Amino acid sequence: MDFTQSEKTIELAESMWDFMREHVFPAEPKWHAYLAEHGEHAHPPVMEELKTEAKRRGLWNLFLPEWSGVSNLEYAPIAEISGWSPVIAPEAINCQAPDTGNMETLENFGTAEQKARWLEPLKDGRIRSAYAMTEPAVASSDATNVETSIRREGDEYVINGRKWWITGVADERCEIFIVMGRTDPEAPTHRQQSMVLVPRDTPGLTIKRHLPIFGYQDQHGHSELVFDDARVPAENLLGGEGDGFAVAQARLGPGRIHHAMRAIGMAERALALMVQRAKDREAFGGPLADKGVVRELIANSRIEIDQARLQVLHCAWMIDEVGAKEARFEISAIKVIAPQVACAVIDRAIEVFGGAGVSNDYVLAYFYAWARVLRIVDGPDAVHRSTVARGELKKTPPYVG
Repeated sequence: MDFTQSEKTIELAESMWDFMREHVFPAEPKWHAYLAEHGEHAHPPVMEELKTEAKRRGLWNLFLPEWSGVSNLEYAPIAEISGWSPVIAPEAINCQAPDTGNMETLENFGTAEQKARWLEPLKDGRIRSAYAMTEPAVASSDATNVETSIRREGDEYVINGRKWWITGVADERCEIFIVMGRTDPEAPTHRQQSMVLVPRDTPGLTIKRHLPIFGYQDQHGHSELVFDDARVPAENLLGGEGDGFAVAQARLGPGRIHHAMRAIGMAERALALMVQRAKDREAFGGPLADKGVVRELIANSRIEIDQARLQVLHCAWMIDEVGAKEARFEISAIKVIAPQVACAVIDRAIEVFGGAGVSNDYVLAYFYAWARVLRIVDGPDAVHRSTVARGELKKTPPYVG
């Protein structure tokens, strides 16, 4: 294992940092001001300016090695940098969830017609997409529980069911949904599910509400959907009937590592803010930076971030070397540790900031809310810990004395 950054990574990281300092961070107040004036789910025009600049700099669609020529290990530092502004930067370089996973899914399982209609505009950043798996009535961390019905009728599929926490739906640029449901309840457990492509304007599809996270409404939204005899052409099937569970597992693996990389970036920004606050703020006769308790918060944060980063880099290296399936235990491990470390570091930063830390004057409150949500999305911590334990229990140690 050699985690020395390649010349390509160094060049991309330098370009990404220049992009962040010159364009992304200055765009943050413009972004929030536009949403305050035009509504939480409006599309701030500054995003299109950022996309144009990212394309000009060659910072576009870096997440998929087949397109960018950038390995997962090389992409990891870029994704981490984007985590310093996790709402704006990932979309600015077209590396935002859930579109990345959906693009990978269409690339790997879509027909030529499906790719032409949906993948190409997603790659260009002209539209957005959603992935509809989670349901309110069942524990969706076990994908075999999914109850939404996808029934074949002639040359159409008819969809009935409810979904929620479907990211991206509140943005009207979200034009296509990948929907997971049951096509054959009598088949073996892991062959009951299929996926179909459902356009936003499909009759019978209703967007019921947009769900907040800890009171925050994201620009892209996390929404509840109802399918009531929604009909799509049979050619909208993604892959084959019964392939839904396998497609879901293939989709979620790489996306989990992207989340982990960005979580490290969030933790780094929180630590940077904590350090600056400790230097600037005085209490009890001197700067907070001189207090032993504050130094301990800073030191523990640096140690934990670096530990988590090394684990994420190792996982990225594993995916490059043996593929996501063989790296599934490592993927589950970093899906647990990265958001956990981010939560801990952000919480410490809030402690140093005091009341200001829980206000909207700084990014910390939103960062904490989103880092905590990351411990649930794409599988909760408990499920991933179970996966890691399963892998450990299968090992034969060199000695047990």
